[in-house]
Amino acid sequence: MSIRHGYYARWRGADYEASPDGDRVRLYASRHTDGFKQVAPSRYFHVVPLSDVEHLQYVTTHCVWRDEPFVVLGEHEGWLRVEYSGGRAPVAERLGLELFDRGVYQAWASRHEVEDLHEETV
Repeated sequence: MSIRHGYYARWRGADYEASPDGDRVRLYASRHTDGFKQVAPSRYFHVVPLSDVEHLQYVTTHCVWRDEPFVVLGEHEGWLRVEYSGGRAPVAERLGLELFDRGVYQAWASRHEVEDLHEETV
């Protein structure tokens, strides 16, 4: 399972990372795709009318780590960047999580240590 966090759109039968902007949607691809322009290595984009998008949704990936709930923000070489979603500072501190911002605690967790990895959509 790949880790997804953010907007995703289905356009012409394919799913893309997306960024809605009023009546338009910016689509992003990691490889060359017809009609997409390269903006950085392995990063291409294309703007389409919202009416051409078959489906637009916000996706978050969730998991349980050390018996507590987390949102997965990304992954790198077998590690997941997780953000505590339990809302209890004493628990976050007991787990040794990094204080990222006021009330926001994050850590790197081995993918092998997480359980119940699943997506939720809005």
